[in-house]
Amino acid sequence: MLHYDRVYSSKVFDFTPDNTELPDGAIRGGTGYRDLPIDQELPPEIDEMYPDYSIYPECDYAIGYLTRGCPNHCRWCVVPHKEGQIKPYQSWQDVVRYDTDKLVLMDNNILACDHGIAQLEGLIESGYRIDLNQGMDVRLVTDGVAQILSRLSWIRFIRFSCDTKSQIEPIRRTIGLLGRYGVRPYRIFIYLLVTEDIEDAADRVESLKGYKAINLYAQAERNERLGVIPNKVQLEFAQRYIYGGCYRHETWNEYCKRNQIKQ
Repeated sequence: MLHYDRVYSSKVFDFTPDNTELPDGAIRGGTGYRDLPIDQELPPEIDEMYPDYSIYPECDYAIGYLTRGCPNHCRWCVVPHKEGQIKPYQSWQDVVRYDTDKLVLMDNNILACDHGIAQLEGLIESGYRIDLNQGMDVRLVTDGVAQILSRLSWIRFIRFSCDTKSQIEPIRRTIGLLGRYGVRPYRIFIYLLVTEDIEDAADRVESLKGYKAINLYAQAERNERLGVIPNKVQLEFAQRYIYGGCYRHETWNEYCKRNQIKQ
């Protein structure tokens, strides 16, 4: 019933089915389209437009990026290939809304950029509550960064990632630094990548769950573009053992024995 001059379709995940109702001539983009270049960008005049939040009346927060890109080249991540090196993108004043005090940031590695750290510092006492919904790199948390994080107003959690065992000690150090400035472990949220090496993930869980009320969330590795699909054990670990909270009172081996799971 409606005709549009131009239709854009964005797809994030390559396991999401294509939309069969898109009209001919629709411009498709995003990491979810395996047959298209991964680094396609919107025209600057569109990319720089302020979002029309009235389209989503149930959305009560602003959302955006302050930095783009990442200097790391983790095998499971498309960001460096898609966005390149870390670089400044916007200021927080460009992203916030004036009808809500909530700001959700999607930066992939905000602590790897001086601009990103400066923007976070600028948000202190701004009146806005924030959420960084990607896990920050704990290896980049210095005493100064810990002070900034402790002084920010958070919607709920301060989020970090622990994808390899090498990040365990930096997480311990970061929890200690934040603790000096009054941040208790229950305010910390840790993303855990679960590869086929389940024992590696189980060791990370055992190293971290001793912190009272720390929040762990596991994500099974999936990259269909590279043919990486999680197996049943990975999904069991992420969806039932971690998300179900069983990790709080038993080890992974105890869980497997109780549920007769072959590793």
